[in-house]
Amino acid sequence: MIWKTTRFAIDLTRPRIMGIVNVTPDSFSDGGAFLNAKAAIRHCEELLEDGADILDIGGESTRPGSPPVPLAEELARVLPVLRAAVTLGVPVSIDTNKPQVMQAVLDAGADIINDVWALRRESAAETVARHGRCGVCLMHMHGEPKTMQVAPMQGDAVPQVRRFLADAADRLVADGVQKDRIVLDPGIGFGKTVEQNFALLARQQELLTLGYPLLVGWSRKSSIGAALQKRGAKPPAPAERVAGSVAAALMSVGRGARIVRAHDVRPTAQALAVWSRVAQAERPVAG
Repeated sequence: MIWKTTRFAIDLTRPRIMGIVNVTPDSFSDGGAFLNAKAAIRHCEELLEDGADILDIGGESTRPGSPPVPLAEELARVLPVLRAAVTLGVPVSIDTNKPQVMQAVLDAGADIINDVWALRRESAAETVARHGRCGVCLMHMHGEPKTMQVAPMQGDAVPQVRRFLADAADRLVADGVQKDRIVLDPGIGFGKTVEQNFALLARQQELLTLGYPLLVGWSRKSSIGAALQKRGAKPPAPAERVAGSVAAALMSVGRGARIVRAHDVRPTAQALAVWSRVAQAERPVAG
């Protein structure tokens, strides 16, 4: 269970935490908090202190209804943070769907491309394949961020997501990318209903049969808010969904996910530390 990336071979025999660094003014949970490069770099350092194994830097919000960001603006947001992050001794992922951004960040030393569009943009797959050494995360998204929750998926989402991810991985392997550089993400909240999101968690094993490590991002999502919502009240704000997010992360790991993407790294790391002790205690004693 190794995820090969540009500079690191990430050991996935224990679950890993990908800490979220949103260098955006409009992300659903922490938009604007780390738009300043100095604040974002300090946030990277804090996430590592809290227990993050990977940093995931994004310069374009993918919240429902979000508009695209011009290329120059995304690069201006991401590159200064990336240049500092690659000196911190951990794998650095860039959350982007633009091939031009992919090329620029790979040239600057990024380890992973994390694409909510699963490299479906023209020349995106070619950019990753040409680099040849980076890790990549392929995510399922129904529709596009601007409209995905207006017309979410219909029917049983699990086989549809599985088929999409299988096809995306097969295409990338055919382009020459090694399988051990690929992880898959079911895209919780990206064009799916609350019920579909929880079905993907309950039946996560069906996605694992594809043979790739699974990266899952439940952190502060609206489905967590729906689960925590009291009758007659509004859903809790994103920052008030920490316990529910940690619970979903633990259940995902218990069902085989190897990477969890999180805003709240410290409580996630603490919960996983306890989970790991229980998992160790369940193993047969030698002799």
